[in-house]
Amino acid sequence: MDQKELETLIIQNQKLIYSIMKYFYNYPNKDDLYQVGCIGLIEAYYRYKPDQNTKFTTYAYSYILGEMKKLVREDKGIKISRNISSLYLKIEKASILLSQRLMREPSIDEIASFLEIDNSLVVEAINSTNILLDVDEIPVSHRDDFNDLIYLKDELNSLSSDELSLIQSRYLEDLTQSEVASIMGMSQVQVSRKEQKVLQKLKKRLVA
Repeated sequence: MDQKELETLIIQNQKLIYSIMKYFYNYPNKDDLYQVGCIGLIEAYYRYKPDQNTKFTTYAYSYILGEMKKLVREDKGIKISRNISSLYLKIEKASILLSQRLMREPSIDEIASFLEIDNSLVVEAINSTNILLDVDEIPVSHRDDFNDLIYLKDELNSLSSDELSLIQSRYLEDLTQSEVASIMGMSQVQVSRKEQKVLQKLKKRLVA
């Protein structure tokens, strides 16, 4: 790839890079974030095979996010406790759920009330955490899907009430497929199939 092709690749995918940068809104050096995002994009380009059953932007997403997370973690001036990271993940999940219920972004007080914690803890977690979520806190089998859901949280409005209820139960309330099946009057197999269809629907909107 020559310099011109490289510049074209980056320009074509700037929107994706900037959207992932938003996950690190408290990180002070945005230029560094952008640069490592470009590195992740280029690495994905060289590793991507056109015959893979996924679009390039979906494939590149994890590489860009990975480079940005690596930069933040290696910044010795930033130290985030595991407890704070875990709490922030809960706050983000609560925020997505409440956004769907309230049809607007929830306030700090509303999030604190939902989680039944003091609002000062919510403020501390938000101010102390430089990443939207800590992937290490998410079960391996759900990491890619949860990253897509965070990235697509505005797209959740495109789901039907049943689809939204299933996704909220599985990924925001941490219910098992069996628990969701009991609530929705379905079998575990039906829940599994429906869940995969909804995730594919969301992923298609991601790369549209």
